[in-house]
Amino acid sequence: ALAHGGMGWIHLARDRNVNDRWVVVKGLLNAGDPDASRAAIAEKQYLAEVEHPLIVGIYNFVTTSDGRSYIVMEYVGGRSLNNLLKDRMKAGGGAFSPIPVDQAIAYIVEILPAFGYLHSLGLLYCDFKPANLIQVGDGLKLIDLGGVRRVDDDLSPIYGTVGFQAPEVAADGATVASDLFTIARTLAVLIFEFKGYQSTYETTLPHADEVPLFEQFDSLYRWLVKGTATRAEDRFQSADEMREQLLGVLREVMATSVRGTVTRSTPSKLFDPPATTADRLAWPDLPRLATDPADPMAAWLAGVTTDEPGARLEVLQGAPQTTVAVLVQQADAALRSGDRQRAERTAKKVLELDPWEWRGVWLQGLAAMEEGDHAAAVAAFNAVYGQLPGELAPKLALAAACEAAGEAAVAERLYVTCAATDAAYVAAGLFGLARIAAAAGRRADALGALGRIPATSRAYGDARRVRALLLASAIDPTNALADLGAAAAELEEATMQPVERADVRIRLIERALEMVRQQGAPTDLKIGMVPAQELPLQRALEEAYRDAARLATDRGQRIALVDKANAVRPRTLV
Repeated sequence: ALAHGGMGWIHLARDRNVNDRWVVVKGLLNAGDPDASRAAIAEKQYLAEVEHPLIVGIYNFVTTSDGRSYIVMEYVGGRSLNNLLKDRMKAGGGAFSPIPVDQAIAYIVEILPAFGYLHSLGLLYCDFKPANLIQVGDGLKLIDLGGVRRVDDDLSPIYGTVGFQAPEVAADGATVASDLFTIARTLAVLIFEFKGYQSTYETTLPHADEVPLFEQFDSLYRWLVKGTATRAEDRFQSADEMREQLLGVLREVMATSVRGTVTRSTPSKLFDPPATTADRLAWPDLPRLATDPADPMAAWLAGVTTDEPGARLEVLQGAPQTTVAVLVQQADAALRSGDRQRAERTAKKVLELDPWEWRGVWLQGLAAMEEGDHAAAVAAFNAVYGQLPGELAPKLALAAACEAAGEAAVAERLYVTCAATDAAYVAAGLFGLARIAAAAGRRADALGALGRIPATSRAYGDARRVRALLLASAIDPTNALADLGAAAAELEEATMQPVERADVRIRLIERALEMVRQQGAPTDLKIGMVPAQELPLQRALEEAYRDAARLATDRGQRIALVDKANAVRPRTLV
């Protein structure tokens, strides 16, 4: 005997008919139990349809001459996750030792397609828990399909386990959402010492501040909260959706666990990449919503190519059908054309069509940012983050709203996550960190954040510009000339308009000349290519004034710059 399940015994056996292969034989524990008998018969019917590499295979159904029946199925020679937990506890002297969080998440990510497959057949697993998932080498197998039932089965008994089963199952029956509830509960049991998960917290989770892991990985906590929501409609609605968000959480966990590395960009199905502005993130800089390909008007919307907001809005008003995707595009165009109130009305229509449509809340957050209502923007983006815990776009939006609202600590944590997780978000996250550090007077931290933007990034030149401005405007008194020299070096690689570049160059040389006159000239320091000595600096400043004069569009300004050039020009014999 290998085990005794809720509905029968399980034995290891050899199949004499097929090369003596090892198989598992499962029969009824109590053949006189009518519920157990019905479940066994139902199991046979369902399992005949199931064929998936992640699900234990069924070979045959056998009935003996005395009426007893059993199932012959694939023998999976591995360790269940429940046994892995017990092994870790034993190795730790009886103390609870959770499965490493990235490994546990990877288990769930890998097995979720099996649930998607069952659901596509109209089947529910019902009784998922660590004991029913076996690790076999580098792979996994979902075993014990005794509780499997059809989605529309309202008669046969439902088998589940306390602490894993969704709260509504007893009264309303099993659903896809209740299946997904068991998956989230299983992950929770694997990653922390979940005391009271079958009593005090039978269908709930401890608060985030009670579990250090939740404070460390907020996205993971929010994924578990959504997966185990009390109301079925508040949970993930498909295994694909659940897996997609958990993959995002896994990327964040890996990124924050392995410092100093930046993962490649992973395109989102829901958002376009963000802008990479060094200035404070305004709502137009945030990632734009991607059109849901499942929307009936997706193909029509793909043909709307005009980018001018007013013209785009006019075309969208003529859509053959007003779907959520069309309303989302209309609201976005209205907001970009300056009609915030129209955008708010349209966002409200989105939510009237579907109160769980997070896109409507996202649009409300954008409108709140445009209006300057930072508290409302924070609330909206926080709600979207809760619905999409694996996406970076809501985190970046929430960070921008928190930064504007003066909640620097929260914004900083979110910017760190964005910068560490996805290459497309590195620049936006690091610029945010630099702004917060600079505003707090932490110049070294600001310069460090900007210095981490790689040369391969399109934002590299912008980062050099901000570094140059920081070095030029926030000079360390103990290292003033060196700062000016560093600023001049940054200026060479900075992306700047010619007028701004000329202005910054003048400021740098003016300050350097003033300091050299006050402190004397060092022997080896340069401001750009100019030695930090009075005469070379005078000549460089004259040239900078004349360059700026050539760029000036105002005649009076041009004359003033030429006068300054003449005034600073060194005296010569010619």
